[in-house]
Amino acid sequence: MKTRKLRDLEVSPIGMGCMGFSHGYGKVPEEAYSVEAIRKAFDFGCTFFDTAEVYGREQFFPGHNELLVGKAIEPFREKIVLATKFFLRPEDYENGASLYDSLGRHLEASMKNLRTDWVDLYYLHRVNERVPVEAVAEAMGKLIQDGRIRAWGLSQVSADTIAKAHGVTPVSAVQNLYSMLERDCEQEVFPYCLEQNIGVVPFSPIASGFLSGKVTVETKFEGDDVRKFVPQLSKENIVGNQPILDILAKYSAAKGATNAQISLAWMLHKYPNVVPIPGSKNQERILENLGAWNVTLTRDEFDALEESLAACDVFGHRGAVETDQTSFGNNWKKK
Repeated sequence: MKTRKLRDLEVSPIGMGCMGFSHGYGKVPEEAYSVEAIRKAFDFGCTFFDTAEVYGREQFFPGHNELLVGKAIEPFREKIVLATKFFLRPEDYENGASLYDSLGRHLEASMKNLRTDWVDLYYLHRVNERVPVEAVAEAMGKLIQDGRIRAWGLSQVSADTIAKAHGVTPVSAVQNLYSMLERDCEQEVFPYCLEQNIGVVPFSPIASGFLSGKVTVETKFEGDDVRKFVPQLSKENIVGNQPILDILAKYSAAKGATNAQISLAWMLHKYPNVVPIPGSKNQERILENLGAWNVTLTRDEFDALEESLAACDVFGHRGAVETDQTSFGNNWKKK
């Protein structure tokens, strides 16, 4: 395993999205199982863990995921890169509120939850159109100067937004939606980030589990499972995107890997600055995903895979820029 860089942060080539231990994928595991899963990921070699202040089911409360992650990583806190995120709320910027002070309050609450004195990577979870991103960047720069965070990032943003923020305080990472089914970032985000030495951290890199081949038209999503609303996972779009699974199956059989591993190996091969954070609440699946860093594609294999993917239409496009979305996703988009 070779490490990767998110600007100055050195991390394992695949990280771990921890949200599913608190909400978003139906029934959550017992706390002991979740803590064990995070620690097994670290033992496997994962050094990059992602959470957010808002991750937590209603019956638990926002902050539940940070508390869980904080407990799990406490024995090896200094050996990992820890990322969390915050949302800007009206009270954070209205009536003359200091943005720096507001961000500081969010950060202090997260650090308390996470049992740490610093956060390695602090994201603005979503752009607030009432607050200039340049103002957020300035406040983040002050938090870096304070030593409370080491770096900062943005999520679900365009290259133009990244550039505005980066011109004030250098951005270390951009966490956007990216997978074989969601490739908008290839147009402008990846080129800009490569040029500026910014890491790209794809969430949902296995397309909400679709690329694993384990989601079928018979799969039922229950409770708070957000996959009920993912466009690619409607019955008609599962059928429409089947050719992509057929391509993956061919490569996974040839490489002795799983479909999910091939989909992750594909992006690792394509971009040196990409660090995907697949999320799962299943210990076996978590280690399988991390094991993708041991799956390599030859130049010829990668080129052939790219050619095959380019010939496929993608059904159920969502998009990587949150402010451009008028719904959770369109029914259809051709590459």
